[in-house]
Amino acid sequence: MPLTNGDVDSSGPQLAPGNKILDHTTALDYLEHEYKHQDGLDVQTLLDSRTHGGLTYNDFLVLPGYIGFPASEVALDTRVTKRITLKTPLLSSPMDTVTEHSMAIHMALLGGLGVIHHNCSAEDQAEMVRKVKRFENGFILDPVVLSPNTTVSEAKQLKEEWGFGGFPVTEDGTLRSKLIGMITTRDIQFHPSPSDPVTSVMSTDLVTAPSGTTLAEANAVLSRSKKGKLPIVDSSHNLVSLLSRSDLMKNLHYPLASKLPHSKQLICAAAIGTRPEDKDRLQILADAGLDIVVLDSSQGNSIFQVEMIKYIKNNYPGLDVIGGNVVTVAQAANLIAAGVDGLRIGMGSGSACITQEVMAVGRPQAASVFNVSSFAARFGVPCIADGGIQNVGHIVKGLALGASTVMMGGLLAGTTESPGSYYVSQEGKLVKAYRGMGSIDAMEDKKAGSGTKGAAKSDAGKARYFSEGDRLLVAQGVSGSVLDRGSVTKFVPYLLAGLQHSLQDIGMKSLTALREGVRDGEVRFELRTVSAQAEGNVHGLHSFDKKLYS
Repeated sequence: MPLTNGDVDSSGPQLAPGNKILDHTTALDYLEHEYKHQDGLDVQTLLDSRTHGGLTYNDFLVLPGYIGFPASEVALDTRVTKRITLKTPLLSSPMDTVTEHSMAIHMALLGGLGVIHHNCSAEDQAEMVRKVKRFENGFILDPVVLSPNTTVSEAKQLKEEWGFGGFPVTEDGTLRSKLIGMITTRDIQFHPSPSDPVTSVMSTDLVTAPSGTTLAEANAVLSRSKKGKLPIVDSSHNLVSLLSRSDLMKNLHYPLASKLPHSKQLICAAAIGTRPEDKDRLQILADAGLDIVVLDSSQGNSIFQVEMIKYIKNNYPGLDVIGGNVVTVAQAANLIAAGVDGLRIGMGSGSACITQEVMAVGRPQAASVFNVSSFAARFGVPCIADGGIQNVGHIVKGLALGASTVMMGGLLAGTTESPGSYYVSQEGKLVKAYRGMGSIDAMEDKKAGSGTKGAAKSDAGKARYFSEGDRLLVAQGVSGSVLDRGSVTKFVPYLLAGLQHSLQDIGMKSLTALREGVRDGEVRFELRTVSAQAEGNVHGLHSFDKKLYS
């Protein structure tokens, strides 16, 4: 009978001429016992610089694995220092166009961490630290307390200064004095006589909880009371601490928030340099409640940083220290030996950095992250992949190569929470200013050290690039602008969702499993040619709209 389209003939063209067709049910056994070659490359082969040269994130892909779980089950917990763990692996860079208190607060609320820049006076930086630490609390152990003689006008000024308007009033105007009332914004907002004492408008019908009440019990009392604040008092009705309803709501809205277990305050990190005067800056920051100090240098392997690490570990044992930046094992070893709790990896890979071009010094970021993080892991030191992050895929690759967290600058610079104002570019697009800390603009900025001796030499840009004494400044960064990205409260969740879906594609349920899979050779990689990179991007369309999330 003649064959028609769709008929099968065993004598027709064969898929594997000369080979016997195997039973399909034996495919997995055949793969495990008979198939000689795994797909792709293991990470050591991929990152062998002698064979492939120095690679960066765009030069390779991670091969997919087996999906046996929903993306929502992927755990993103990770360490940022030896002692501190975050719920998400995202950090914002200590750049003056990226991270001030607003960015630091929102990154911490979303489970990451914002590192406050130091291109400002020590007092201004400390004030930003205080704003982060006071934004959310468990029991507020040092509340702002008013005395009976405080006027309504002074209470309004305190509201403007601190950003909240609920204050306890005690007999002596101090903590551990007898509580006599509470002042709220509603009490003073429309009061006609600003010179009246707060005792004339304060609320005296108070709901309190006794000292020794647990945080969970106090939150339950607060939720039932419908009050804005819950004073905690001792047996003599002396004020010992305070609980805020706004903190209760923040717990509900931001379950991933990076907080200290004992105080429930947001974790705060800030950068300093390695000059002698930075020791004074550090003391001011420590007094403001700093949790993590980041030593900010483009080339961290210096006697200045080693001595600063030892000084901090000796004098501030409760403060975690992140050193860097480094890109080689030899650089990392010096800082690890000095006692760092974490490392930043990257030199010249940032979007606004031209160190590799101008100085001919640095290293491609993928090679840097893999080599340094592999070495540091032997000593229990977490690493930050700092620079070169342009999209979710780059975050995944940095983490796959061994980094515990990734640090972003340009990717977050266009968000609402970054410093500066939006403006309309010549092309009619909404943008924000963004500059590298090695740019001439940053190195000539006069905000840092204003009003102090040697202010002209004390800005973060010069210090980071060892240019304090230079008569002629050599730029290692550029100034420019970045497109508006909206609020980090929407952009960061998009990054996290993308990261979870990527790990799902790889077949890994956590960042720990990802690192173990890479180490054991279970997670495989593939090099990308130039043609492969073009194929993996948008191509063949007349026009398109690249909307990343909704």
